[in-house]
Amino acid sequence: MTTQKRDYYEVLGVSKGASDEQLKKAFRKLALEFHPDRNKTEGAVEKFKEVNEAYQVLTDSEKRSNYDRFGHAGVGQNGAQGFDGFDNFGGFGDIFEAFFGGGSGTQSQSRASSARRGSDLQYSVNVEFEEAAFGAEREQEVRRTEVCSKCRGDRSEPESQAVACPNCGGSGEIRRGSQSIFGQFVQVSACNKCQGEGKVISDPCTQCKGRGTEVRRRKLAVSIPAGIESGTQIRLTGEGEPGTNGGHPGDLYVSVRVKPHKLFRRDGYDIVHPEVINVADAALGTTLKVPTLDGEADVEVPPGTQTGDIIRLKGSGVPYLGRENQRGDHLITMVVQTPRRLDENQRRLLQELSESLGRSASVDAADKGWFDKFKDSMGSSE
Repeated sequence: MTTQKRDYYEVLGVSKGASDEQLKKAFRKLALEFHPDRNKTEGAVEKFKEVNEAYQVLTDSEKRSNYDRFGHAGVGQNGAQGFDGFDNFGGFGDIFEAFFGGGSGTQSQSRASSARRGSDLQYSVNVEFEEAAFGAEREQEVRRTEVCSKCRGDRSEPESQAVACPNCGGSGEIRRGSQSIFGQFVQVSACNKCQGEGKVISDPCTQCKGRGTEVRRRKLAVSIPAGIESGTQIRLTGEGEPGTNGGHPGDLYVSVRVKPHKLFRRDGYDIVHPEVINVADAALGTTLKVPTLDGEADVEVPPGTQTGDIIRLKGSGVPYLGRENQRGDHLITMVVQTPRRLDENQRRLLQELSESLGRSASVDAADKGWFDKFKDSMGSSE
């Protein structure tokens, strides 16, 4: 004996003029009720197949048109072609992914009470130029939320205990049923009184006011590694806000700000600083005592030094981050200073020097301008 199929509109409980949105709403309501992953009663599988078949036909414009004109005969023997039970939908959660953008009501409630990681904290610390170069240990005071020291996060006074929520009976969820022509539909949501925990606090902790946490100030040791640059962040794992429901704590990020040095400038791992010398020292050469990160150093200035010449002290720069046995260089930029005021003796000596050199004296090729060097390389036509 062949069982006559029910009208698809009747199966979904909608009128023949129902919109796609109305069809979708009706389907997800019935899918919740009859999906085999949720409903283990006899006949639920067949009812779910029937609901799914009706939905597939009525949401396909061509099939719906044929069905409206010719009934079940217009869409073939099986209605929705290729429909093979409910395998196309996988588990129960797949339906809710398609229609709700997430899991079922029960799954949403479990997510609300699941473990959550604590928030990260951001702080900054100012360090001296030398501390950034060679590393340092600093203390950073932080203000953060911590587990209450009195109730240990239970939110109740130590002598009292949480009791089962009278609103949900300790289940953490509220079930609301509604009756339709197809049977009872049950909607599950988190209890709004206990927030899905299933218990309420009868005697809240007086120290944290029942929150289970309190704000404290703590001093944390921060290791500034050698070679660090301004703006670099140091992460202290697990030193952020505490997690909830057993979740991991967040992290603490300390942003390092390096104070400028009165003499030195950093270029990567090199140290750069200018050194001023007079004309005589530049011409004759001299020995200077110059400051470095390691203290004063004797530096030989060669004769004929020009402004812009660089004297390099190998390995006297900043240690490489993570490789303290390697260091950059210290670059001394020479600045030859021309005197603005001369006494009579100085003026006389410079005049004698000028006359001895002569205005038309040949200039060392190394001291020529680029245009003169270019003419020499091409040959003079004069």
